[in-house]
Amino acid sequence: MGEGKNLVGVDIGASSIKVALLKDARKKFQVVRWGFAPLPPQTIIDGHVMNASVVTETLLKLFHDQKISQHDVAIGVYGQSVIVRKITVPMMTQAELDEQITWEAEQHIPFDIKLMSIDYEVLRKRPAAGQMDLLLVAAKKDEINDYAALVREAKLRPLVVDINAFTIQNMFESQHGLPPDNMIALINAGAAVTTLNIITKGVSSFTREITNAGNFITDEIRKSLGCSYEQAEAYKCGGPTEIVPHEAQQVIVQASATLAGEIQRSLDFYLATSGESEIHRIYLSGGSAYLKPLAEAVEKRARVPIQFFDPTVNLAVDSRHVNEPKFRSMSAQMVVALGLSLRRDGEQRRWSA
Repeated sequence: MGEGKNLVGVDIGASSIKVALLKDARKKFQVVRWGFAPLPPQTIIDGHVMNASVVTETLLKLFHDQKISQHDVAIGVYGQSVIVRKITVPMMTQAELDEQITWEAEQHIPFDIKLMSIDYEVLRKRPAAGQMDLLLVAAKKDEINDYAALVREAKLRPLVVDINAFTIQNMFESQHGLPPDNMIALINAGAAVTTLNIITKGVSSFTREITNAGNFITDEIRKSLGCSYEQAEAYKCGGPTEIVPHEAQQVIVQASATLAGEIQRSLDFYLATSGESEIHRIYLSGGSAYLKPLAEAVEKRARVPIQFFDPTVNLAVDSRHVNEPKFRSMSAQMVVALGLSLRRDGEQRRWSA
């Protein structure tokens, strides 16, 4: 991950903002600060910020209320402005690749390359074939700059920009390692987007964002029962004091099956085009991971064992500043923020924010 101190991970999601700060403590990470704050509906749509002042004010309040004095942060981006491709190029040196990558990106990115920020990682070198596999990542400069400007308005310094799917992978690897032989799928079901990342032999081999997630289920409840969005969200989340009507429960099951079907089509597409035979296990995270009907529907359709990915399971907690029961109860929502906080201020990076 590089040298230096851990950055504050700032996850600006469609329905909430999550922040987390880790530090090394006795050979494991310790959570020293964290925060969660909901955002009003329609604040962010498909990764585009529609109400900048609300986001800035929420960030300012979170950092103030949680007494987070460190202002160097890592932010995540997602949505249609982000493109990830696995590509193959001839073997070349690092210097040659740095010079060549823009031309290579032009062959695979369906946007004006001048409008994009480009980054890459070498996945595998195959000298016998004279080739190397790269993970090519591109994001629209305007989107990165918009998010960075928001963060700066909140008196923060964005030092690293990451892709949400890879922050989850980094968090999983830090907790459990990546299986060297088996193929796994990391699924993060959030409010607006479900992110899929298939990892084969320790390397990300396929990513996709599905624009269907928890908000879709809430909206289906709202339309079926004729209730407010807030009431539909309460029915979806349930809870010890919430009596969920049978009709709402049926809608949750049906909507979960619809989302599971979209996930399955992405899994089938990868298996059909990659030549791989099977996915050995699926790990589910994100706020919608708490929905039992969703996990059951994904497992049934994929015919693959599914497991809840708790990114906090191997983390220590500084109980002086962190309400541990509350933090652990929201573990699934915190995965991106925690993954971002694995990044450090001494890392080499190509993207500027």
